[in-house]
Amino acid sequence: MSEAHVNSWYAATANYHDSFPALAGDERCDVCIVGGGYTGLSAAIHLRKRGYSVTVLEANHLGWGASGRNGGHVGTGQRADQDALERLVGKRHARALWDLGLEGVATVCELIKEFDIHCELKEGNLHTACTKKAAQELQSEVDHLQAVYDYEDIRYVDAGELKAMTSAQGFHGAMLDTASRHLHPLNYCLGLARAAQTLGVVMHEASRVTHYDERTHVHVHTENGQVECEHLLLACNGYLGKLESRVAGQIMPINNYVVATEPLSEETARRLIRDDTSMSDSRFVINYWKLSADNRLLFGGGESYTSRFPKDIPAFVRPHMLSIYPELADTRIEYGWGGTLAITLNRMPALGHVSPRVLYAHGYSGHGVPIATLAGKLVAESIAGTAERFDVMANVPTPRFPGGTLLRWPGLVAGMLYYSLRDRLG
Repeated sequence: MSEAHVNSWYAATANYHDSFPALAGDERCDVCIVGGGYTGLSAAIHLRKRGYSVTVLEANHLGWGASGRNGGHVGTGQRADQDALERLVGKRHARALWDLGLEGVATVCELIKEFDIHCELKEGNLHTACTKKAAQELQSEVDHLQAVYDYEDIRYVDAGELKAMTSAQGFHGAMLDTASRHLHPLNYCLGLARAAQTLGVVMHEASRVTHYDERTHVHVHTENGQVECEHLLLACNGYLGKLESRVAGQIMPINNYVVATEPLSEETARRLIRDDTSMSDSRFVINYWKLSADNRLLFGGGESYTSRFPKDIPAFVRPHMLSIYPELADTRIEYGWGGTLAITLNRMPALGHVSPRVLYAHGYSGHGVPIATLAGKLVAESIAGTAERFDVMANVPTPRFPGGTLLRWPGLVAGMLYYSLRDRLG
C-alpha cells in the first residue's frame, strides 16, 4: 500500500495525475530501476531512447520523495564549490565536474522543452552573503569562475544594489547567476513520468522492493512479484534504507522543511524578489526561497535529523522566514511540509557500481534537481557501454560517515549543531 503525496502546495497544484499499478507477478526487462524520482525517471527516459526495455519500481507514488517536495532550485555547478573541488580532485577533474554541472541544468531545460512539461520554469538565482566575510568569499568565487572557467553568466552584487533587488534583511552582498533556473519540482517530476510513459517505460507504484539477488540475471523482489533484469539501478537517495548496506554508509538521510504563504500582492512579491529569481543564503544550514506562479513565497528553512517531522511545520519554519522578511509577520502560511534528502560528507553525489550489473546514484545534498537528472543520463550512458562521463562523477572520493549507518547519526548531529551555532554567531 503506497502513501499519498504529502499535503504540500506542490501536490495541491499538480498538473499530472497519472497512476500506475503495483507489480503483480513476474516481469522481465533490460534495466530495472528502484526509485521513481528524478534519477530513476531520467535514467528511464535516456535508456528508452537507446532502445532498452525499462521497468521502474516505486514504493509509493512517483515523485513522492524529495523529488516532489524540494525547493525547486536548478543551480549551476556542483553542490561543492569549485575551489573545494580543485583541492579535492585537481583542476582538470574539477573543470570536467563544472561542465557536467552546467549540462545538468541544460538537460533539465531540454527535457522540459522536448516533452512540454508545465512546471513554472523561471530564470536566475541570487545567493546572498550572511556576513562580510561571506560577501568577500562570494566576490572571490565570482572572480574565480569568470577568470578560470570563462563563466560570464555570474556577477557580484554589492550590498547597495542588493537592497534594490530584495527587501531581504541581514545580507552583505550576493552572487547573481543568470544561468540558474527554478521550477515547480513535483510537476517537473510528474512530467518526466508522463514522458517516460510515452516512451514505453513500464512503471509500478506501491511496489516497495524488499531485496534483490544476483544469479544468471538480477532478480528484484517486491511483496507481490519480481523483476528479472540485466542491470539494476538503485535510485532511492534518502530512502535507500537497508536495501543495499554496501553503499548506505555513504549517505545520511536528513529532513528539510518548506512552507508556502498565502498569495501576495504583486507589489509585495516584487519587493521581496524584484526579478523573480530564486534566492538562497550562505548559512551552512541553508535557507532557500522563491516565488510561485501565484505569488506565494515558498520558503525552505530548518533541518532535523530523526525520522520524525515537527508537529507544526509552519511554526518550525516561520522564524527562519521572518528573520529574513520581518515584513511578513502578519502573512498567513497556508502549507507546510517536510521531506527527506540524502547528504554526503563532502556534499558531492555518490555514483558507482555495487557490482558490474548493479549501479547506484544518490547523495545529492540539496542540489538534486539538475544533478539527479544528469545522473540518470550518465547511468544510461554507462549501461550502454560508454562510462567515461559516468566515471567523472564516480571517481570523486566518497568518504563514508564514521561508524557507518549505526553511528553516523550522533556524529552528524554534533557537527550540524556546531555549524548551526557558527551560523548564529556569524
